[in-house]
Amino acid sequence: MEDEVVRKSLLVKQEASSNTVDNGNGHVGDGANTNGGAAVRPSDSSATAILVISTIVAACGAFTGGSVAVYSSLAENGIIADLGLTVAEYSLFGSMMTIGAIIGALISGKMTDVIGRRYTFWILDIFYIMGWLSIIFAKGAWLLDFGRLLLGVGFGITCYVGPVYLAEITPKNLRGGFMSITQSMTGYGSSLTYLIGSIISWRTLAIIGSIPCILMFLGLFLIPESPRWLVKIGKQREFEAALQRLRGVDADTSQEASDIKVTYH
Repeated sequence: MEDEVVRKSLLVKQEASSNTVDNGNGHVGDGANTNGGAAVRPSDSSATAILVISTIVAACGAFTGGSVAVYSSLAENGIIADLGLTVAEYSLFGSMMTIGAIIGALISGKMTDVIGRRYTFWILDIFYIMGWLSIIFAKGAWLLDFGRLLLGVGFGITCYVGPVYLAEITPKNLRGGFMSITQSMTGYGSSLTYLIGSIISWRTLAIIGSIPCILMFLGLFLIPESPRWLVKIGKQREFEAALQRLRGVDADTSQEASDIKVTYH
């Protein structure tokens, strides 16, 4: 009889032990979760206005790159006829973009890390605008070549900083879609330039090509710096402010901010 009482007592203790759990901070509580049996997870971030504007700015750079890539093939007959360029001179004009793109690609990584993503956008946009203006007002081969070179440098920088910036500012649940939109803008830029390039003059085509650059210039006044770059260089307050702007004033960014800090420290 005594042994049976002891066995029942042990069974009761084991059952009680199995129904208690450690809640992760040293306190023991009932195994039934007060949140319906599942841990509370932060909700996915939504697309805020600032995030959309930032994406449009990056998309303008990619769109311009697509226009630049096909411009020389569409403007060939008009430029040769108006400025009297030889085939050799025009071939040099066409190749200047490739040379510029190589230069832009070589300097883009270091530039982006040193001065930040946003200021790099400023620089590449200046290259774009100056390049288009040089072509618009060109009276001879040398200014055409110079403008084409500047456009190539801008495109080379765009190919690096655009994807980096978007990957760093976009929430995980939106990153794939937003980046695919901007990457496809290069194709859209090429297609639209081909579509209208055969019915307008080469100078007018250059003017139209500069429109996304102007939109990009205006948009750069509104967008924040990459929060990841800010925390990387130790600007804690600016990092928190930029992340809050991107996620919305009412968003809880504490967990994301903590994850980013762990990555860079």
